[in-house]
This record gives sequence, structure tokens and C-alpha cells, in this order.
Amino acid sequence: MFDTVLVANRGEIAVRVIRTLRAMGIRSVAVHSDADADARHVREADVAVRLGPAPATESYLSIPRLLEAAELTGAQAVHPGYGFLSENTRFARACADAGLVFVGPPASAVEVMGDKIRAKQTVTAAGVPVVPGRTDLAMTDDDLVAAADEVGYPVLVKPSAGGGGKGMRLVQEPSALRDALSSARREAASSFGDDTLFLERFVLRPRHIEVQVLADTHGTVLHLGERECSLQRRHQKIIEEAPSPLLTPAQRERYGALAVEVARAVDYTGVGTVEFIVPGDSPDEPFFMEMNTRLQVEHPVTELVTGVDLVEQQLRVAAGERLSFTQDDVRLDGHAVEARIYAEDPARGFLPTGGTTLVLREPSGEGVRTDSSLRPGAPVGTTYDPMLAKVIASAPNRATALSRLDQALADTVVLGVGTNTRFLRRLLRHPDVRAGALDTGLVERDLDDLVDRTVPVAAYAAFALTRLAALHPAAGTADPWDVPDGWRLSGSPAPVHWDVSGPDGERLRITLTGGHRLEVGDGTAHDVRADELPDEWLVTVDGTGVRARVVTAGSHTWVHVDGTTVVLTELPPAPLHAEAASADAAVRSPMPGSVVAVHVTDGALVEAGTPLVAVEAMKMEHSLTAPTAGTVELLVRAGDQVRVDQELAVIHPVDAHDADVPIEATA
Repeated sequence: MFDTVLVANRGEIAVRVIRTLRAMGIRSVAVHSDADADARHVREADVAVRLGPAPATESYLSIPRLLEAAELTGAQAVHPGYGFLSENTRFARACADAGLVFVGPPASAVEVMGDKIRAKQTVTAAGVPVVPGRTDLAMTDDDLVAAADEVGYPVLVKPSAGGGGKGMRLVQEPSALRDALSSARREAASSFGDDTLFLERFVLRPRHIEVQVLADTHGTVLHLGERECSLQRRHQKIIEEAPSPLLTPAQRERYGALAVEVARAVDYTGVGTVEFIVPGDSPDEPFFMEMNTRLQVEHPVTELVTGVDLVEQQLRVAAGERLSFTQDDVRLDGHAVEARIYAEDPARGFLPTGGTTLVLREPSGEGVRTDSSLRPGAPVGTTYDPMLAKVIASAPNRATALSRLDQALADTVVLGVGTNTRFLRRLLRHPDVRAGALDTGLVERDLDDLVDRTVPVAAYAAFALTRLAALHPAAGTADPWDVPDGWRLSGSPAPVHWDVSGPDGERLRITLTGGHRLEVGDGTAHDVRADELPDEWLVTVDGTGVRARVVTAGSHTWVHVDGTTVVLTELPPAPLHAEAASADAAVRSPMPGSVVAVHVTDGALVEAGTPLVAVEAMKMEHSLTAPTAGTVELLVRAGDQVRVDQELAVIHPVDAHDADVPIEATA
């Protein structure tokens, strides 16, 4: 067994791998960019090496720098985690050339399965069913149009390289196919450097079921059961579970046997996942979709129901050991469910967030596991993937596991960074999710109902009462006339007002009268009280008390109350008269990030809808347009780092059609 292993990754997966290395008594080496110099995985490793600046191409994706770090620290093996270089054959071969063991499958298996067309041809030859379609190499658009007529509509256009839904297009009718092919080729070429496409029949009400496989270098290949990954948004998994609520024991064995055949077809070794697309009403008809030649994000649910540490098995296989158990030894015990916590704002179209983790409480207890990169006081930037943590719950049965996960998410407190925990809890409570009636379109169909923009009254109360308390200085240190808390000489406090916006972005006035009567802009009024407790507040609304965590940074206040976190943004006071309001329209950044493009010049006259500025964060680019016609006052330049809600430009309205200045063309 190795004595030193370099973890060529970051975030929660690096922390998770380091945990197993520590348990096995293996020295761990972390690597980091300048942005991650004080990250959790750096703190928890035995040794840490700087790779370079924040951009991944100059740090986590730099093969020469990773090899230098391995040589410097005496590492004998490299664990790539997932993402970054985990499925990069050039990296695997470079490790071998440097005398390092790459903790993963042979490069030949990665090459075959990394090309979806070759993968389908390979498994078809092994007798594994695939989705009907056309996977000929180098098909032209004319070839694909002809193939679609043979396969039948609706069809899926898919890139041969890459994954994550990039370049994938669902086409319902022939008239839309050529445009879909053009856009799919552009996105595939941009994302993967390869615009090769193929076609598949679109499976109606599909379920996404994957099988965990494990193989050693001595010819043993086995499976560890399946995972249900049908809860997705834009082809990205959100909640995963093991086992699937769809399959019978006989079907489970069939899926497992097919997955083993796929692994054998490419002489696979190590940990891998064979993914199937399954018609929701025909679970006896699994179709091979792809194979992920690495550890999966959702691997913890398999670990919890089998008792097998998959990272440990990866290391043992890479060291040449035989598997210590057989297929007959594998048992699925109970049920496990995982939810991915992202730095994103569902109420703003799931745009990335960021900030500093001001308050952190992660769940624990019976049947609860948290794999996390978070730590108190740490910044969450917008350079890398937005996944912050995974919360996993296990129990003897599915219903209890779902309820346990819901409670664990309610106990998760991350203040200072917006997350999707509220959305996850609402999804877990969806009646179809509870019933196990899943398919990959469920989230998109019911998205409006799953995104909750309401603010609990207790959150408004906590905001107002803690803000009022913060206004009071220590006794005797200030003139009471200087404290804006409504104090009056008569002894009857004047009302105190705050104008705020919540998840829906609408302005709302909160009024606190006498320190105990709360009036909300929606017309409701409540008796409130707040008692300060260690690290939290007890907020009482109309006689009912709830505990709240509250933290304010700048104009933003994060409130966690009754298992829900909301962010309230304090706004400048509204003008006393409508005519006093400026007609200027501010264009603000919806997320923290980097300005990657400025499409207009300062002082340009633009129409409503003209693209002005593009902001990028966490691999997502967002274009901001002019809300009205007028002249542009630019406040940023390309390359600037911006905060959420920061003003990027101001439009000074004019009637563009009456102006003599030429209007700048819409991009």
C-alpha cells in the first residue's frame, strides 16, 4: 500500500478522500490555487502544495504543476477525485510516465467510454441494449436528418464527447432539427473541442438509474447495486438515492449483470458507474446510456447501504490488491438519500451566489453524514463549481431516510452565502418524490411550485428585532437622541421603519412600533418579542416561539428560522413623493463574479434589450441588457470583479426614436 497520496482536486471531494487516507494511515497531499490557500481541504491534509493562480488552467488543470507537486512531496499515487482531470487520459499517462500510480481505470477504458459513439458500439457488441438511434462516426447534418426520420420523433441530439447535458438538444419535430444541430455543434465544439453528434430516440418519462461497479486487476468484476438519479434539473443531478424504489430484486440483479458485462467489455479496473436510461413504465427495458470512469458525486449513498468505502477500494485496487469480498457478499441494507448543496439562488433562476461563510452549522446525528468543503469564516468564490456540500441520510426504509434528510437540511445553517437548501426541502416533500414516482422531467415540470419565494413572518420579526437591538449602544456611551430607534422624550417610542427586499425582489416596508408590534407591508400585524440566547435568538410571534440565527453583512441580513434560510436586503428609504424618484435605471449584477465582456461604449444610446455587460461565475455566464432606451453610463470594465447587486451601469432614459444620436445596434 502507498504511504503518500496526492489528491489532485479541491472542495468536498478532496476533503472526503483525505478522510479515508487518514483512516488508512496514508499521508495525504493537498494541492491548491491562490483562491484556495486557506480552504478546508488544505487545512485537513498532512501536506499542502500551491499550484498557481486561481484560474483552473493555471492550477488544478496544470499537469506539469501537479507532477511537480507529487515529486516534491514524495507521493507514490495520485487520486483525481471527480471533475478536473479525473477522466483525462493524458494526465493518466503522464502520471505513469512519472512513475506515479493513477488511482483510476486504464487509459484505454477511459478513452472508449469517453467517446459516447465508441462506447455504444462497444457495449452493443457485448450484448448490452442501447437506446435506439444512430451512432455512425462523422455524420453530417444531412446524415443526421435522415437518421432522425428512421429513428422517429422526438429525438435527442447528443455530442459524442463530454457530458453534463452540454450540447444536448431535444427535438420534437423535423422542422426544428437543423437549427438544433447547428447550436448543438457550436456548444459541443466550445465545451469539448469536438462537434461530433449522434441521435437517440427520446425515451418518454425516463428514469435515470446507474449501477456501481468495482473491479480489481486480477479478473474480479462485481456490482454494488444501483442508484436512482432521476431528480435532475438541466441534466444535472440534484437528489440521488440507493437503492432505486422502482426495481424488484430480479430487475436489480439483471441491471447489475449488464453493468458487469459493460465493465468487462473494456477490461475495466477500479470504481466506475454504468448509467441506464429506463422507460418509467417499462423497468424491464434498461438502455445503456454511458459509463463514468471515475468516482461519482453520489457515491456516499452506495457506501451507506453496502458498508463499503469506495475510496478505500479504489486505493487497494490501484495498489494491486485483490478484492476481499465476492458478489455473494454484497448486501443492500436499508435506504440512503443524498442532496447536493449548491451556492446558488433558486429564486433568481438558480444564479450562482458567493460570499463569506459567516455562520455555519452542519447536521449530524443518527444516520446523517455530511461531506463538505465549508468552514466558518471561509470565503466562497465564484471561480469553481458551485457545489459546497452533500448531506446524506440513511435509515432502515425509504420513508424514514427521506424524512431524516429533510430534517438534516432543516438543521443545516449556512449564513453569508445563499444556498439551495430550501429548494431541496421542498423537492423532498413533493408527493411524487415521496411515492417514488420519479422521472427526469419532474423538477422542470413543477419548478414554479418548488421554488418558494415566501418569507416567514418570524424571519421579518427576527430581522426587525435584532436590527433594533443592534441600534442600542452600551449603557451610557451615547446620547439617546443619536440612536435611531424611535426613542422620544415622551416615553412612547415612534415607529421604526425598514425597507427591504426578499427572495421575490419586491420592496416591502417593515414597521416596528413600541418595540413589540410588527407591521409588514402586506398589511398584517403581529405581536413580537425577541430574547437573546447563546448564538441565537428566541423570536416569539403572536405567542409562538421559534429559534433564529441572524447575521448581517452590509445591506444583507441572513435569517435562519424554523428550518428555512432567507436573505433580506435593506434598501434606501423610498422617496417621499413619486416625482422625487429618479427615472434613471440601474443595471445590477444578479450574482458575484467577473465581468467577462462589455458590449457597449460609455455614453452610447441603446434600445431596451440591448446587451450591455456579461458576468461569469461558477462556469455560468449571464448577459445583462438595458431595461429601457437611453444613454449608458458604464461603471465597470472587462475583468472587474463584482458583488451581487453591484451597479454595473446606469441607463439615463431618453426617447431613443426622438434622439438625433445613432442608436447602438443590438448584439
